Amino acid sequence: MTPSPAGLIITRCTVLTHDDHEGIGFAEDAAIVVRDGVVEAVISSAQAEELSATERIDAHGQVALPGLVNCHTHAPMVALRGVAEDLPTEEWFNDVVWPVESNLTEKDVELGALLACAEMIRGGVTCFADHYFSMDAVAAVVDECGMRAHLGEAYFSSQGPQGRERSLEFALRHRGGAGGRITTTLAPHAPYTVDDADLAATAELAREHGLPVHLHASENRDQAEASLARHGVTPIEVLRRTGILDVDVLIAHGTGILDRDLPLLRNASGRVAVASAPRGYLKFAWPTTTPVRALRELGIPVGLATDGAASNNSLDVWESMALTALIQKSTTGDPRWLTARQALHHATLQSARAVGLGEAAGSIAPGRRADIILVDLTGPHTQPVHDLAATLVHSARSSDVRTTIVDGRVLMRDRELLTIDVPAVVRELGERIPALLDRSHGRRIQKYDT
Repeated sequence: MTPSPAGLIITRCTVLTHDDHEGIGFAEDAAIVVRDGVVEAVISSAQAEELSATERIDAHGQVALPGLVNCHTHAPMVALRGVAEDLPTEEWFNDVVWPVESNLTEKDVELGALLACAEMIRGGVTCFADHYFSMDAVAAVVDECGMRAHLGEAYFSSQGPQGRERSLEFALRHRGGAGGRITTTLAPHAPYTVDDADLAATAELAREHGLPVHLHASENRDQAEASLARHGVTPIEVLRRTGILDVDVLIAHGTGILDRDLPLLRNASGRVAVASAPRGYLKFAWPTTTPVRALRELGIPVGLATDGAASNNSLDVWESMALTALIQKSTTGDPRWLTARQALHHATLQSARAVGLGEAAGSIAPGRRADIILVDLTGPHTQPVHDLAATLVHSARSSDVRTTIVDGRVLMRDRELLTIDVPAVVRELGERIPALLDRSHGRRIQKYDT
């Protein structure tokens, strides 16, 4: 009996692989067989010639990588790209961003999310973790554009119990949405905007409903020191005493994690992960960065992220990968850390684990979802190739991504976006910008006081 055709076969590429010890390797002149949205096999190109497929991609001269994961962002904030520049953190929040966000409508969120998804698809990001407002609109955009996403409706204690209830309702309503491409989380904003009672209630809801938690914590050293001065505990110690570390939690940023916090993170009974967005830390002139090496030694996955484009100006995870490697070399004073292969591991398998997809994504292997990007290394800036890992991390750019595939569906082919009409989105968003940026009302959604 002749086997049915595969859905997609990608041939003549070099495939990034993970060995049993989670080392990075490369299989040359390989082919990837995809059936029903899942990688069925990684074989030689010669073997693939004998197989039939509904769709074939000749990827000669290209490298196939697992799709990148943006482990912490606020996708709709691309609408605020460049409106709050060269400001300290407190002024950035209080004087610009939180007043502007008081104007947000669901339509603004939808258009911002569409533009963000277009940017991420073009940069080889196949999945993102978002933590924002009006998230029903973001879920609809994910469904429409074909990406994978880990979504949570953010809330502050100043919203009363309704904020927490909306976060739970969103998580339960959209869990497993978009044909299984959406996973959900509870999303308290941060220990400095969500009180202990709300955090404890969130932890209880997470246990009851089998949901993870995604929040900002110990974003910078000032927050950690302010928490110690006011309450006698660090933000991570707040997470411990409220039960957040007893459930699966994704901590955004963590540049203020102190040595005293490390045993708490190591002994947490829940799965702890940290998302690091280095470009924003440099822009805000924060004195420390995410302690990647210390966390890795504890077995805590550190995923790569961009944060929102209002602070980072970009949703380029490729840049986050390179910056993570460079900043770790600088802060540790050790050029051997992070290596290019270690950086690729953070960008692939560790990032997938950080958002709870460690068994489904993050590598190109049988049984994994077919979230794949094809990277063209024929440009002059990537030639010659003496060390493929170093070329990918330190020479290649997000614009070298030629094709982006999620669940076996091609979302971008040869740099052409197939699921989002960018000019139409830009036009409509541009019409709404004046009303969105108006701060004459004097409102803001919250106050930053750390």
